[in-house]
Amino acid sequence: MLFNTSNFVTDAAAYTIDAGQRWILFLDTMRRRGLQYEEHIAQSAPHVLDYDADLVCDGRELPRPVNYILALILPPPSVVVDESKRPFVIVDPRAGHGPGIGGFKADSEIGVAMAAGHPCYFIGFLPDAMPGQTIQDVAHAEAVFLERVISRHPKAEGKPCVIGNCQAGWAVTMLAAIRPELFGPIILAGSPLSYWAGVKGQNPMRYSGGLLGGSWLTALTGDAGAGTFDGAWLVQNFENQNPANTLWTKHYNLYSKIDTEVERYLGFEKWWGGHVTLNAEEIQFIVDELFIGNKLACGDIRTADGTSIDLRNIRSPIVVFCSKGDNITPPQQALDWILDLYDSVDEIRSYGQTIVYAVHDRIGHLGIFVSAGVARKEHDEFASNIDIIDVLPPGLYEATFEPKAEADANPDLVTGDWVMRCEARTLDDIRALGGNDLDDERRFATAARVSETNLSLYRALVQPWIKAAANPIAAEAMRNLHPLRLQYELFGSRNPFLSWLEPTANQVREERQPAAADNIFLKAQDMVSDHIVNALDGWRQLAETMSEQTFRAVYGSPLLQSAVGIDPSSPYRPRSAARSKLHDEFVQKRIGELRGGFGRGGLLHACVRALLYVGMAREGVDERSFEAIRRLRKQGEQARRMTLSEFKSLTREQFFMLLIDQSEALRTLPDLLPPDHEARDAAFALVEQVSTARGALSGEAAGRLEEIRAQFEAAPPLGANPPGNLPIAARRRA
Repeated sequence: MLFNTSNFVTDAAAYTIDAGQRWILFLDTMRRRGLQYEEHIAQSAPHVLDYDADLVCDGRELPRPVNYILALILPPPSVVVDESKRPFVIVDPRAGHGPGIGGFKADSEIGVAMAAGHPCYFIGFLPDAMPGQTIQDVAHAEAVFLERVISRHPKAEGKPCVIGNCQAGWAVTMLAAIRPELFGPIILAGSPLSYWAGVKGQNPMRYSGGLLGGSWLTALTGDAGAGTFDGAWLVQNFENQNPANTLWTKHYNLYSKIDTEVERYLGFEKWWGGHVTLNAEEIQFIVDELFIGNKLACGDIRTADGTSIDLRNIRSPIVVFCSKGDNITPPQQALDWILDLYDSVDEIRSYGQTIVYAVHDRIGHLGIFVSAGVARKEHDEFASNIDIIDVLPPGLYEATFEPKAEADANPDLVTGDWVMRCEARTLDDIRALGGNDLDDERRFATAARVSETNLSLYRALVQPWIKAAANPIAAEAMRNLHPLRLQYELFGSRNPFLSWLEPTANQVREERQPAAADNIFLKAQDMVSDHIVNALDGWRQLAETMSEQTFRAVYGSPLLQSAVGIDPSSPYRPRSAARSKLHDEFVQKRIGELRGGFGRGGLLHACVRALLYVGMAREGVDERSFEAIRRLRKQGEQARRMTLSEFKSLTREQFFMLLIDQSEALRTLPDLLPPDHEARDAAFALVEQVSTARGALSGEAAGRLEEIRAQFEAAPPLGANPPGNLPIAARRRA
């Protein structure tokens, strides 16, 4: 094939003009980013919410002041909020960035919750912590916030649904363990609760604390900051996880798509660059108790009054949303706390706990609560079907989603574009995701002991000198010189060498000449970019491999383990939450109470027991079944008077009866039915309608429905009776 010199020269000329223009527009975007950064940090309460909001409660005015606030999100004119629906409260993470990411666009957690008719509140924070503020103070403030929300919605069916994003998730669960009465369902989006968990070769961030020698460096940073920890260091940790994106891809994507990508880039950078601070005591608690100590799931964290924080005290359903593509909070860190707390699904049920988890295949950490696609699918389904989750029988479930277009049966019962189904799971399903072996647990326990030792040495030998030398002026200068802040400042209004950029960029936009998509130099540019990305990814993988091997070698040393009091030769049992004999006694007492109530109740109790018996054979709940129940509740006078909370209590009582003694629960079922055959027929028709809402029954489920038919003394199914296509009551008379 002959080389076409004419095309080569033409493409070169076009690419040169295009590349030069793109470079000027790229620099101008950096300038706009710098100006946006200056404007953002100059605000007294910077945020990136895309909604108007009214302040409800200012945490700075509480007896124990904190820099947190509670705001009511004002719905757009096109959105109608139903005051009878439970409110949603979105809590953003204070992990180095400012607040608002949970609602910075229409397709967001806040957006889909309001679209489903729920009132929405937002718990955010100001850039600087209040003097002396602690994590426990923040928890007390959030409790006050939830009390305010509950008092503002007396007609709501159910307590608030609280969404905790990333680090806000562990804060929400800690509060829910202390004040369970304040919470409806809890949604944890990308939230780590089991900090040592992960898979070898895949989750390197969990080794960071051990490789740095523990939390002494955290203490040093807080002391050098005169008691203030710069959240930019936390953002830097995120950046370090993906050097290819940090050093190249993020900016190359902007440069290569400069005509379409600018606004999206600036919108994200407004949040990404809004760094906040924490008190040194706050970050020390987070690192010591959670990230290195891993004390949350095993109940080793105590409040100031000595109360142990036991996550088994949570009485609300917990929804865990995580992703295999998340290198910050992998599924193991989001889910393995369940293995730490419970030995079986039966034990989960004994605490009356409902846990639903959903594992995305590929979305990254930020995408869990930022991606528009995730908002339109998972978060939309959670918001639309939150009442289903609230009344699910206790146990462990996985939420799965199938397109509505593939739902052949009763698509009119589907509220969104997806059908959510909660399938029963066991602890083995969580173990199948991978995790640590006993040697890994011993290594992390060794790292935690080493951290405690190094921190004590630092406090005894170094800390007094650092505190004596530190002062607020020097600390402020250090924060301003942080590399992540400098990259914004260098392109800000105080740079005199950029005065030419804005008029030049405006002229370029008027004279823009993008190269054709088939330009050979554009293709070469993409090839070079791919090589750079591959090289940086290779560097990352090498660094991660070396980090993991170093951690395993150092903290797997029998000598080091022995030195910190961990016997390397004895069997090691991972720390787990203590078992309570008092709880066991309570369960036995409750079982006795339930046994005495098998024959007590009425027609509604019988219908719920029947539905549960049939549904248990399918080992899952489909949103269509619940929507059918919701519509039937509106028709029945007794069911209409029953609140969602009462219906939840009734459902759980009947479910536990079936678990305790299924044969006795079925034997006594006719005792709950009225003598009127027509009433029984009508009741069975409702049971049949709900049971088949997700499709025709087969196998064991179909057999169970026939058992219930016999218990209700209903007629046999159509086709089995000569009179043919007649209503149930007519078939009985026939």
